[in-house]
Amino acid sequence: MRLVKGCRVVEDRFVRVLDEAPIPDSVPVLIPAARFLADAAEILAREAPVGVLWPNSRRVAELAPYLDRLALVALVFPTFRDGRAYSQARLLREHYGFRGELRATGDVLRDQFVFMLRAGFDAFEVKKDADADAFAEAARRYSVFYQPTGDGRMPALRARLEQAQPGPVAALAESAR
Repeated sequence: MRLVKGCRVVEDRFVRVLDEAPIPDSVPVLIPAARFLADAAEILAREAPVGVLWPNSRRVAELAPYLDRLALVALVFPTFRDGRAYSQARLLREHYGFRGELRATGDVLRDQFVFMLRAGFDAFEVKKDADADAFAEAARRYSVFYQPTGDGRMPALRARLEQAQPGPVAALAESAR
């Protein structure tokens, strides 16, 4: 699979570790959720970055105690019709304040890329080369949005109000925060 991050196709530096496979030393690893939770203290004590592959059937609250030490959370879209990972992404970004890499994996479709960005995802595993290139272009194309969401971008109205001169309009901008 190709990885899109920062509006471009990049090499994935994380090694996926299967449930029973040995964890390699000194390289970033992506661990399945059940294995991570079973040995979280030992896995997080490693010298290299750690990521967790989190299914959409688990509550992200289970990750809360570890988020400040995780470099990556990969949320799974088992099918394009199952949007629970969108809710998980928003919770991780907005409620738990996760600032590491938030990756969409599984059935990641071209039509949903911008919505995934808006939910807080910043990396995407895609199956088709053409989708990776199309997403990189779409991420560059759309830079202004009207709705506030988990991606941290300022909505257009608030940006306009903050640029306004001091007075009633600026006061309105402050109350919109």
